[in-house]
Amino acid sequence: MKSNHLKNLSANTIQLVINQVFGLVIFYILSARLDKASFGQFNWVLAVLLTAFNILACGIDQLVIKKVARGDDAANVTSLFITHVLLSGLLFYTCLGFVWWLAPHNGPVLQLLMLIGAGKLALYFSTPFKQLASGKERFGLLAKMAVVSNIVRGIALLLLALFQHISLSITAIVFLAGDSLEFVVTLFLFYRYLRLPVVIKLIPKAYLKLLKEALPQIGVVLFTSALARFDWIFIGLYLSAVKLAEYSFAYKAFEISTLPLLAIAPLLLPRFVNLIKERGIFPPGLFQLLRIELAGAAFIGLMLYLCWSPLVDWLTGDKYGTVNSAIILVLAAGMPLMYFNNFLWSIGFAQGKMRLIFKVFAVTFVVNIIGDVMLIPLIGNIGAAIAYLAAMLAQAVLYSLSIEKQLARRAGIDLLICMVCSLVSGLITLYIFTNIWAVVFFAAAMYALLALLTGQINLKKLTAIKLAIG
Repeated sequence: MKSNHLKNLSANTIQLVINQVFGLVIFYILSARLDKASFGQFNWVLAVLLTAFNILACGIDQLVIKKVARGDDAANVTSLFITHVLLSGLLFYTCLGFVWWLAPHNGPVLQLLMLIGAGKLALYFSTPFKQLASGKERFGLLAKMAVVSNIVRGIALLLLALFQHISLSITAIVFLAGDSLEFVVTLFLFYRYLRLPVVIKLIPKAYLKLLKEALPQIGVVLFTSALARFDWIFIGLYLSAVKLAEYSFAYKAFEISTLPLLAIAPLLLPRFVNLIKERGIFPPGLFQLLRIELAGAAFIGLMLYLCWSPLVDWLTGDKYGTVNSAIILVLAAGMPLMYFNNFLWSIGFAQGKMRLIFKVFAVTFVVNIIGDVMLIPLIGNIGAAIAYLAAMLAQAVLYSLSIEKQLARRAGIDLLICMVCSLVSGLITLYIFTNIWAVVFFAAAMYALLALLTGQINLKKLTAIKLAIG
């Protein structure tokens, strides 16, 4: 890889490591210091707000990256997106305020929605500037924009925890302060380093054209938002806040374990757009990168499951470990599918296959919703995990039949091999050993051996990636 690609990867990785470390601090403090009911209520509010603001963006956020990366008028595109963000964000928060005002009993959940919602609104307002930096591949600048909130929240909650002052209301205020400060810092960095002449002005013709172009992506955003948090919302409404606390703990830990994907994914889209623009086709050699991603994802999933119960029970006083072991097993099985789907989605998006992506996410959405509605009432939290795995599997099958078909199907075989290597390593290790350190060491060694023997780990293939990127 060229030095600028490594620089981008390093900047993005540093940003994600900082965010994940402080996110882990926040996550652990809240799960340990709040009772399960309060932790569940807090996560339900976050799920509702994150889903809402993701949908409000209408997919324009991803479209901005694509347009800026391919050389469109960045000032014009960003100005239109800023206008959209202001209009949609203020309208949503006004509606939220009316609900709070009209509600006969302003309970803690509504108060949390208003307080945390104000912070998420500020964070939403910062989105156009971050997407502009991403489209221009200014990942160092993007890293500075994106770490403020988590650092502020993590340090504040750590100090409050030392003095035993953690409560729902205080946590909400901390989140509001952190998100608002990130918006202010993002604006400062934008005007200092990018200095793009943006104008907050509604131009109906241009705005409608942008919405029309983003129309297929709007459906994708709706579906991905539901995939990400519908299970949280449904568990909170149908089961209980306590059950949501347990499931959200497991799912959040699973999300944190996907750090490598979070580091790689933002780099793929602008790079794929440029490569396809320069060459007219997608370089086949880059599928070697996917093979490496799949091998790494299966290994991380294996380690996550093997370490889960003893480690998490020790950290949380037996609150969230063993009770979530089956859920983590199912979620970990889906980790390689996430990498597979993201890679093919990035190719499809860069190639402009928006209608295809819309259809794929529509099917994925239906599978996930039906699975949640049917399985959660029957078998509880594990039903949500199974529904998620089924949705990811359906998405992988559809992508492999639609995007770079021949190469994708070969990658699908690699996906299966990696999952089998992980499964065999885990089963044999657990059958032989009980000591956690022996389990981890032997499973890692056995997985590495199986991956080498099956050709999933082959450092010589890195040459193909270098040639493909050019």
